[in-house]
Amino acid sequence: MKIIFAKDYRQMSRKAANIISAQVILKPDSVLGLATGSSPIGTYQQLIEWYRKGDLDFAQCRSVNLDEYVGLGASSDQSYVYFMRSNFFDHININPANTHIPCGVNPNEKEECARYDALIRSLGGIDLQLLGLGPNGHIGFNEPDDFFTKGTHRVHLTEATIQANKRFFECEEDVPAYAYTMGICDIMQAERVLMVVSGAGKAGIVKEAFFGPVTPRVPASILQLHKDFTLVADEAALSAL
Repeated sequence: MKIIFAKDYRQMSRKAANIISAQVILKPDSVLGLATGSSPIGTYQQLIEWYRKGDLDFAQCRSVNLDEYVGLGASSDQSYVYFMRSNFFDHININPANTHIPCGVNPNEKEECARYDALIRSLGGIDLQLLGLGPNGHIGFNEPDDFFTKGTHRVHLTEATIQANKRFFECEEDVPAYAYTMGICDIMQAERVLMVVSGAGKAGIVKEAFFGPVTPRVPASILQLHKDFTLVADEAALSAL
């Protein structure tokens, strides 16, 4: 595990973008595992800036996103399809056909999970997986549990996750109760894993996840065992260490 210190959110975003840009330059057809939420937005903005300057080319890249809310289609402005388009995909030259996100409106849970796992395998796995860190230690929507779930699955979101995500919706009642999420196995099989964490509110869970025991009650703790895991965090997020 490597920890990269950043002074603030802006510097954290730039340092994370440096790692992703190097991946794309060295392997133009990289499979990028991407995340949503507020944590990676600055990283995406920095990558967009470098693309516009002509420093990056995403034409050969493929992407797979971690998760999607159950019940939200691509046209919903709260869906992760919409998030990725508005915050990243629409601003770079990645082929839309090469961007993949779980289908939140597929009512057949087993079919959708099997489809997404097969898709990741068909791409040859993930070269670099970008992650944020949930307030309860979740990665993707892999919530605290008694065991690590291997493959893509439908998860009932915890109250902590709903509370953390309600700021993106008009009211708490609008937050979906379920999501499809990539499993721990696919995340751990990525060649490289990069996590961005910012803010004092994450300081406690950073310490628990990466300096405590490996346990499914803190899903991110399993990243201690990954062969190439980098945490990029700002001063506030590292303040409990």
